[in-house]
Order: sequence, then structure tokens, then C-alpha cells
Amino acid sequence: MFKIKIAELVISIDNQYDFVKRVCKDYIVDNSFDASFSVAVSKKEIDDEKKVANGNFSNGYIESTCIYRKICKIIPDYNAFLLHSAVVKIDGFAYAFTASSGTGKTTHIKLWKKLLGEKVSVINGDKPIIRIIEGKPYIYGTPWCGKEGYNINDYAPLKAICFIERGDKNIIEPFKMQLAVQKIINQLIIPDRPETVAKLLELLDVTLKQVDVWNLKCNMDISAAELSYNIMKDGINNEN
Repeated sequence: MFKIKIAELVISIDNQYDFVKRVCKDYIVDNSFDASFSVAVSKKEIDDEKKVANGNFSNGYIESTCIYRKICKIIPDYNAFLLHSAVVKIDGFAYAFTASSGTGKTTHIKLWKKLLGEKVSVINGDKPIIRIIEGKPYIYGTPWCGKEGYNINDYAPLKAICFIERGDKNIIEPFKMQLAVQKIINQLIIPDRPETVAKLLELLDVTLKQVDVWNLKCNMDISAAELSYNIMKDGINNEN
């Protein structure tokens, strides 16, 4: 058993395998910290997950995946939720890029790094957490971050969420909230308890009312990063 701190929450993890502790090494805190909640995965849950997993994964990897899913189903009760996205930080603000798997969100943040160099840090490549603190959305790195391993134990106020689509030409436009909600639901982990689902939807509403929401159709040229950065950094009055 060990404890981690993510999104300002201390979580106790009762693990069976060392894999998850290695994954979480940059987020581990002393056991003297009081935990907000604890998670554990049974052998049966691991076996059941392995039956449906697409790949030959170790028990430790499966346990780690199940633990994070459980965390994400609990954290709306603590004003937080997972958003499947790749998140960069620049000039003190965070930009989250979300898309269907294989669309190119990781490629796009690599273009930001190529364009802007050391000014940009990648907070998380796939599974960051948004938490509402004093009414404002912040986005945090987590140990779970996708196959590329992009993550740092850092956070920033969330300035924008950008949906990415592939296109021959680079076009970026503001996204109306109603359409954004419909698309973003697919990038969340939905809790089991109805009251926690309701809380998640409240948090999503708070977030989308305060951050800019964009739709980016782009190719894989560095000009796509140049366009998205130059437009997004100036922001929009997203009252829709």
C-alpha cells in the first residue's frame, strides 16, 4: 500500500503488484498524509479485465489500469474529473487537445514543442485530471499518460479545450457549448453512481462556461501548430 497526490487529492492505493507503484513514483507522498479515499482491485477484477483487454498485458499493467478507472469514477465527488486529452502548458496556462484515438492529438503537441521549444511543457499526454478549485478549472498531470509517457507532476489554469480533426487545410473555429458537450462526453469516464454522474455533469458545465472551446481541422505540418497557438493564446469571448 502507498499514497499518491494528484489534483491536490491524496489517494491511498492498496496494490497487489509493484507495477502501479513504479508508474506512480513521481506522485508518491508520505504515508503520514491523510487520504481522501482509497482504491484497490481484486484478483477477480484483474482476471475479468484481462479477458476483454486487447493485448497480452501483465497483471500489474491491468491492475494499474483498473485502479485509475476506479479513481476517475470517484473523483467527481471531489470536484474533479478525467478528460482524455493531451495537455501542454505555456506562459502559465494549459491547453487541452482531445480527439478520437488515432486522430493525432499527440502529433499535434509534438508540433507545438517543435514550434515553441522549451517554452512548452507537456503536462500529460492522454489522461489528465481537471479539478475545480474556488470555482476555477485547473488541469493536472497524472501518472497515467498514454504509451508515449508524456507527463509531469504539474498543473495550470485551463485556458482552452480544442477538438482535433484531420483535414487537408488548417482551420480553427470556436465551438458552441452545446456541441462541445455532445463531443466531450465521449472523452470522459462515467461514474457508476447516478449522483456522481450528476456531479460530473455539473463540473463539466462549470468548465465549459469558463474556458475557450475550439474545433481544429488540421494536417500534420508545423503550420497547424502555428495557427492553433496564435489563435488560442489570444482567446475568445466564448459566451454561447
